[in-house]
Formats: sequence, structure tokens, C-alpha cells
Amino acid sequence: MPDSVLQATMPPATARLVLLHGWGADADDLMPLGAALSAQLPFSIDCLGLPAPEPHPGGMGRQWYGLFPGDWQAVSPAVEQLQQRLEALEQTPIPLSRTVLIGFSQGGAMAVHAGCNLPLAGVIGCSAYGHPNWKAPQWRPPVLLLHGLNDEVVPPEASANLQAELKEGSSVDCHLMNFPGGHAIPQQAEQAMVWMISSWLS
Repeated sequence: MPDSVLQATMPPATARLVLLHGWGADADDLMPLGAALSAQLPFSIDCLGLPAPEPHPGGMGRQWYGLFPGDWQAVSPAVEQLQQRLEALEQTPIPLSRTVLIGFSQGGAMAVHAGCNLPLAGVIGCSAYGHPNWKAPQWRPPVLLLHGLNDEVVPPEASANLQAELKEGSSVDCHLMNFPGGHAIPQQAEQAMVWMISSWLS
């Protein structure tokens, strides 16, 4: 995909991590996380960082849609475009069934919304939130939510509400892990991701 940052491993990868950055960051923001996870996983991994489609209004970084105030009208087309980009990965040697989608903050909201409509191995939302009026589909991939208890940007209640929505009417796993800390992804969260990704891809 020409609009992506790709980190390939050797020998040829058998699974993929797709990384969605937060508001004001860029595609390379989560690539160190992808590298750290790949080093601990028992598979050869491709890491793909996708940039959000819009420039951030502050002049640096990018956004999936406008925030502060939230441009909620733009969510549906943004999610649809992201789903198309992810579906295009099905034409590559690594299928969606061997792909885990990981997003942080605004990217976490996008990962859960778009990823739950696709046949992925799993979805991870870090400091994520649910989009207004979003209803989780009954059939979806398993989801892991991670959130700092002292997050002042996206309150931890946002992930609790998201878990409740994901569990309503669906028997597919949705785990929520809280940890000390703020709007970040600490080592403790990385360890939880490694464990969950390993179980999904085994």
C-alpha cells in the first residue's frame, strides 16, 4: 500500500500487526511498539503503520477526523475508508485472519469500530473510546482493551463503556485491562498484548 509505513521481517512473515496512531501523531508513531511486540512473539511478523487521511489542524501530524470539537459526521466515511484499506490487505500473502489491528486513542476508536466489521484475528484498543451511537456487531473478532487509570485525555470509563457495548449481544471475548498510568502504553500493557496476540494467532 503506497500510503503506509511497512516494516518487514525475515524469514517471510506469517502474521501481521497493523498500527493506527492517535490524534496528531503519524504512521511511524507506533512502529517502535510493533517492533517490541514482534520481538516477543513466536511468529515472524510484518508491522504496518497506517497514516490517518487528514492533516492535523495544528500543522504537525495527522487525524482520522476532527476532534475538539468532535466532527462525528466524519466518522462513518473515515471508518469506511479504513475498512477498504484493511480489506486490500487480503490480496497479500498474509490474510486478515492472521492480522491483528492495534490502535491508540483516536486510532483505538477507529480500530475497534472498523476492525469489528472485518474477519481479523483480533483487535486491540489502547486508551480507546466508542464513537457516538456506535453499535457493536454480534459477530466480530475478539477484542482487548487497555487503559491507564489516570488517563486525563481519554478517561478510563470510556473503555469500560466500550467493553459493555462490545459484550452486549455477543459471546465473543472482550477483555479490559486497566493499569497505573496515564495516556500512554506502558510495559505492562505490552506484556498483555503479547500474551493475547499469541493466543489469537496460535
